[in-house]
Amino acid sequence: MYNVGFEKKAEKEFLKLNKQAQELIATKIIDLQNGIFTNDKALKGNHQGKFRKRAGNYRIIYLKENEFLVITIIGHASQSS
Repeated sequence: MYNVGFEKKAEKEFLKLNKQAQELIATKIIDLQNGIFTNDKALKGNHQGKFRKRAGNYRIIYLKENEFLVITIIGHASQSS
């Protein structure tokens, strides 16, 4: 089991979302906390070392640090990704 924390910017992004989106993302964050990394993608370039988890039309970008996961970005993704 992992401890989960938010960077300040990601926390603000999360709190701006509607309740339905927050619930969907919270479910995925619980999966991360439980070590479920199914279909997560490793990122490249400036975000190398971070991972992306899909939550509907949203993406959760996080960094693994031992038993701690830091959520750095929660953002809306285009339909084509």
